[in-house]
Amino acid sequence: MNSVSRRRALKTLGAAAAGGALSPPLQVAGERLQPGRQDAISSDALLPIAEAVLPGEIGVDGWRDATTAFVRWIRNYKEGADTDHGYGNTRIRSTGPSPARNYPAQLADLDEAARAKGAGRFADAPIDVRRRIIEAALIAAKVERLPSRPTGAHIASDLMGHYFNSPAAEDRCYHAAIGRDSCRGLPGSDQRPAPLSGSRQR
Repeated sequence: MNSVSRRRALKTLGAAAAGGALSPPLQVAGERLQPGRQDAISSDALLPIAEAVLPGEIGVDGWRDATTAFVRWIRNYKEGADTDHGYGNTRIRSTGPSPARNYPAQLADLDEAARAKGAGRFADAPIDVRRRIIEAALIAAKVERLPSRPTGAHIASDLMGHYFNSPAAEDRCYHAAIGRDSCRGLPGSDQRPAPLSGSRQR
């Protein structure tokens, strides 16, 4: 899947609002992140964001899977690592600073914005308020496209981009167990992917 425009991203927030209306409320333990502590960013800390910006139909388990995968990507990120060069290009590039360097401050800003609206912290704010806070934060950060990989522009758009470019999201999109990036071998490769368990067909 390609990068998505900011308009599409903001529409996603609206779709999440419709899809999440019947979703059960999250029970998230309180966490206080220290500035610059990238390793303190956990799946639990991201769940209030995931509930607001990811599809409601995937539910709490899906949000937790998405945030766990995102945190795993961040923690496995290696700064200064050599990357593969493109076809016909012999220059090897190195990875830059971790995108997570910006996340503690961004999470603190979300908490501050929630307090300005009468909530103790971002996680305590009603979900519609959280969506408006995130929408304002994305606009302020000048996020115009969802990234194919985290960039640090904003933790909400990075989480969205990471999920919507994932094999799990592709399976959900096509309602089929495609299993992109998995090696299934040749046997059965001529068959259509099986319907995704628990999803309705269109």
